[in-house]
Amino acid sequence: MFVRIGGLFLTMLMTQLSVAELSVIDDRGTRITLNAPAQRIVSLAPHLTELLFAAGAGSQIVGVVEHSDYPPAASRIAQVGASKSVSHEALIALKPDLVLAWHSGNGAHLISRLRELGLTVYANEPKKLPDVARSLRDFGLLSGHAARGDAAAEEFMQTYTQLLRTFADREPVRVFYQVWNQPLITMNGEHLISAVIELCGGRNVFADAIPIAPRINVESVLRLDPDAIVASGMADARPDWLDMWKAWPTLKAVRNQQLYFVPPDLLQRHTPRLLDGAKMLCEQLQATRADAKQH
Repeated sequence: MFVRIGGLFLTMLMTQLSVAELSVIDDRGTRITLNAPAQRIVSLAPHLTELLFAAGAGSQIVGVVEHSDYPPAASRIAQVGASKSVSHEALIALKPDLVLAWHSGNGAHLISRLRELGLTVYANEPKKLPDVARSLRDFGLLSGHAARGDAAAEEFMQTYTQLLRTFADREPVRVFYQVWNQPLITMNGEHLISAVIELCGGRNVFADAIPIAPRINVESVLRLDPDAIVASGMADARPDWLDMWKAWPTLKAVRNQQLYFVPPDLLQRHTPRLLDGAKMLCEQLQATRADAKQH
């Protein structure tokens, strides 16, 4: 009798703990609780899709948005629209038990509407590099892959810590990060890219700009005269428009040949690959420091 009662008590306790473990706080402060690991997940941003795969939940994704192309298996998942134009009908038809949304990318209105329709929505908005690790842990937990998510998060943090120790205290390098050329767009200090620049010992010259992705002009870049210009683009190839800055040879970055490129998917997606981009950027800024010593 004691064994049966004790066994029953233990079973009940483990069930309660299991339920409690499937409860997290999303990046906007909302508690997300599931009674069981999510088996049908819809991802509303490419970086969320990539994070789910990294956390071990790739096979549980039933819907994504366009540009969800990494890993390659993500390209074969049904699409429910674009980040800014999600089809409510297509999403609901997939009967998800969890929706992952990107607050600044999808918008607060969409998230609120989906919750009004009875869907469980986790709002993601990483602003610091350790937030990527937290996302991996949360997504692993909510999908039933806590160990995989924790391992991915730990690997991310180890690499992050190593880069921080190596570069964060180096001589500051003033950086202009160029997202696009027409219109001329950069990122301010609130974006995760700025955190990567700081990780490498750099300083974003447009950190104080408003909004998060401000449109700027050539005159403002000339006035701030960055030590290095780092270009983004649309693909893995260095954009031709980076060389337009050679028309202003008095710019320090041009004069010292400090024009660099990092593939956008390695810096503009909040995923483990962000640290691959960080490694490239840190090496580029270190080259800028070495060049400065020679001048």
